[in-house]
Amino acid sequence: MTPFQPHEPYDWDALLAQIRRAFAGMEGRIDPPSSLNRMKAQDLASHPGEVWVIGTPPRACMVLTRKAHALHLGRLSVDPPYQRKGYAHALITHAETRARALGLSALELQSRIELVENHAIFFAMGFEQTGSTTHAGFEGPTSLVFTKRIKPESV
Repeated sequence: MTPFQPHEPYDWDALLAQIRRAFAGMEGRIDPPSSLNRMKAQDLASHPGEVWVIGTPPRACMVLTRKAHALHLGRLSVDPPYQRKGYAHALITHAETRARALGLSALELQSRIELVENHAIFFAMGFEQTGSTTHAGFEGPTSLVFTKRIKPESV
């Protein structure tokens, strides 16, 4: 269950399909609809951050983007048949390692307000709710920001 970075040639369509299957449960539950509906496989292939995958074919993945204050976890997803088997934990642990390597002291991710079951998972993994964001055209928050402080490796 070791994450790897895919390189060309890679089946980016299979990865996008895995992400879509993992996020299918939010269809009709979140407003506004996910930007995943507009995503193309090439968007993953050309992402300026780091794409990490577990499994061939892909069973789980995440997209990491460096920010000034934290390493942002995007598209954290586990294919439904593999959920609750430690894949998300393995990815988050790997993201912590990457954050340390980049000199960052926190992980950050966002989750839509409506996805309370995801919030419970993030809390259980040591994240704290640290803010919220609002999509354009909406009055109140549409997403919550979660942060996990990364402890430096002991020497």
